[in-house]
Amino acid sequence: QVQLVESGGGLVQAGGSLRLSCAASGRPFSMYCMAWFRQAPGKEREFVSAIGWSVATTYYTDSVKGRFTISRDNAKNTVYLQMNNLKPEDTAVYYCALDRTTGRLPSRALDEYDYWGQGTQVTVSS
Repeated sequence: QVQLVESGGGLVQAGGSLRLSCAASGRPFSMYCMAWFRQAPGKEREFVSAIGWSVATTYYTDSVKGRFTISRDNAKNTVYLQMNNLKPEDTAVYYCALDRTTGRLPSRALDEYDYWGQGTQVTVSS
């Protein structure tokens, strides 16, 4: 079993920055793809970013390209999402997720991920 715990959310003004962290425990971390999703009130959960077991492979949804950076520290079993130039439309609960299938590229599809954290709230004021 895998446990994922997010942290780092909060309230920030537009143009500000936050760094989210997701700590994983329960199984070796380095071989799995990881992702961040978000869910705004009244909306479906959507893909934000993903990173492969090889850190060279990263994906972003178009609305965050150039502003968000995903990274991972396998020694710490942690994945990060650095969010810069935040906008009010980034307001959401952010979830990290782990894909337990090894040997494939990271996915943008929600149902490809097997383990989820509890989420951390990000609120961006205008």
